Amino acid sequence: RGVVLEAVKQAGSALEYASVQLQGDRDFMLEAVKQDGSLEYASEELQGDRGVVLEAVKQAGSALEYASVQLQGDRDFMLEAVKQDGSLEYASEELQGDRGVVLEA
Repeated sequence: RGVVLEAVKQAGSALEYASVQLQGDRDFMLEAVKQDGSLEYASEELQGDRGVVLEAVKQAGSALEYASVQLQGDRDFMLEAVKQDGSLEYASEELQGDRGVVLEA
């Protein structure tokens, strides 16, 4: 765990080689996304975890690409996410047309 986390600090892409167990470990992934925001290799469950995804978005707005469809369509979540990044690129079509969300972005 420690070795992989050190590798992730050097390059977020190292998560690709982390075990499935680590990719699904919430505490580990919270630490990992704080390094570079990479959600690409997080488990599907964690790609739907509000806390993990918001932490990733703080580091890189592009992390929203890997957020679950449910989060991409969740108005409250996307309002919070656009405060971090300002991008609606990965929001659902419905939210991209939502005046309140667009104004927040």
